[in-house]
Amino acid sequence: MIDQLDRQILAKLVENSNIPYTELAKQLFVSSGTIHVRMTKLEKLGMVKGATLILDYHKLGYDITAFLGIYLDKSSLYDDVAKQLQGIPEIVEAHYTTGLYSVFIKIRCKDTNHLREILHDKIQKINGIQRTETFIALEESINRPVNLVE
Repeated sequence: MIDQLDRQILAKLVENSNIPYTELAKQLFVSSGTIHVRMTKLEKLGMVKGATLILDYHKLGYDITAFLGIYLDKSSLYDDVAKQLQGIPEIVEAHYTTGLYSVFIKIRCKDTNHLREILHDKIQKINGIQRTETFIALEESINRPVNLVE
C-alpha cells in the first residue's frame, strides 16, 4: 500500500513536521509535487491524521504526569466510560487494554492537588468505574516515534 518513498516522507515529517515540502523534496531527490501527491494519498488512506506541536508541559505549569489503571465493573461499560473520560481535558490518552486494567490513561495536572481533584471529583465519580490505581511519572526517558525506515 505504501512504498519506501512514502516511509521516508513520513520519517522526515515525524522528525520535523514544520519542514516545507520543497525542502523535503530536495532531501529526498523528488519534486515538491510528488511530496504533495504522496501526502494527499497518505491522508486519504488515514495513515496521516494531522500534525501536532510538542509542548513542554512543565514550562506551561503542568508538573505532574500520571498514569491511571482503571478497573471497570464490567467490560461492557467501556464505551460509556470512555465517552465520559473524553470530557476531562486533563486526560491526554486513554487505552482499552488487556491485563489487570480495563482502561489505562495518561493525565497531565498542575500539581498533586490538581491530580487529587481530577481523581476524586471527576474520574472516580464516573458510573462503571470500580476503582483506580495511580502511578506518578518521575521522568520521561523515551518518547519517540516508530522507526519507519530501516
